[in-house]
Amino acid sequence: MTAKQKQPAAAGKKTPAAAKKIKVTLVKGLRGTLHTHRESVKGLGLRHREHSVEVQDTPAIRGMINKVSYLLKVEE
Repeated sequence: MTAKQKQPAAAGKKTPAAAKKIKVTLVKGLRGTLHTHRESVKGLGLRHREHSVEVQDTPAIRGMINKVSYLLKVEE
């Protein structure tokens, strides 16, 4: 393909509005937890107890949720 025949950049990709969302709430504190678990909670965007965020349902996010499931409440 030449430069003139390129496909649109968004071809075949899901739009963010079409992606499924998951509501995640931190229900327990982070004191006494492993460093990697604290980093997973931070990666989910949670900052303190009872803080809730909506994240996209991706395999990476699901892995983080499974890792720290004992600290979270998950609503789909």
